[in-house]
Amino acid sequence: MAKGKQHLLHNKAFGHVVAVAFYVAVGYLLFVAASNMNYIWKWTSVPKYFAYEKTDTITAPLDGTIQIRGTSLIIQGRDDSKEIEIEKGYSLDVKDGDSVYERDTLAKKTSMHIGPLLEGLIVTLEISGLAAILAFSIGSLLAFMRISNYQFLKDIATVYIAIIRGTPLLVQIFIFYFIIATIFELERFLAGAISLGLFFGAYIAEVLRGAIQSIDKGQYEAAKSLGMNYTQTMIYIIMPQALKRALPTLVGEMIALVKDSSLVSVISITDLTKVGREIVANTFSPFETWLIIAAVYFAITFLLSVFGHKIEMKMKKQGGM
Repeated sequence: MAKGKQHLLHNKAFGHVVAVAFYVAVGYLLFVAASNMNYIWKWTSVPKYFAYEKTDTITAPLDGTIQIRGTSLIIQGRDDSKEIEIEKGYSLDVKDGDSVYERDTLAKKTSMHIGPLLEGLIVTLEISGLAAILAFSIGSLLAFMRISNYQFLKDIATVYIAIIRGTPLLVQIFIFYFIIATIFELERFLAGAISLGLFFGAYIAEVLRGAIQSIDKGQYEAAKSLGMNYTQTMIYIIMPQALKRALPTLVGEMIALVKDSSLVSVISITDLTKVGREIVANTFSPFETWLIIAAVYFAITFLLSVFGHKIEMKMKKQGGM
């Protein structure tokens, strides 16, 4: 049977072109709207937010004449003299016999330093990484408590998950920082990471519990018939399958964790978001700054998505998903 002519709106390539045109139009309209506000774009200053060149100088402490002795400079003044050791990496701006005045530059060294955005990005990655480890640890423990035969463990886990999932993360960060961290004298970085870990641990617990309970009960019985105890059954039979099933949701939780890590800026942790606020306060360039911050967050979450997708594909080839 001959294949019917495809409608233009159903054409895949045409759809891609329309979607790109849509976002280009949205971007152009935003640009025009910003231009009508007489907003001055300062994209040239953006690279300095990532890395910048810093020049360190050695200046003359008094008026006098320069004498160069190896790696030292001697400034011979009218009543006094001063010897200055020139460290490696500095280039001299004066010659032997030159006359200098106080605070004249004698030598300088130029070096590259990471900018505030990279510093904020490092903090964001550190706090997200630590929180992710905590969240998986707490989530795994709570998941086993939820499926435990001991009622008190089940109740403890159920109440914890209900409270954590029923209150906003921002409120939990404030409670943890101003109450618990104050009592135990925790650093703000640790307080922020633990807050995130506790919050996402509750969600991961439910993801893992659902994945474990989705495994057919016949596999427990088969493992038992092979002489495996409960721990061996969970390690070698149940958990590998449960983790495969939970992987897409777990990746989603990690992406949410990275994005929600921006909330720790409210307790003055200098992460990416707080750095963005400081740059805006100093440069009055909110448009470029927040667009760049959003792009950096997107880059992190996109890489996580790609990484999760690759693991998922690899597991699918191995079977069991």
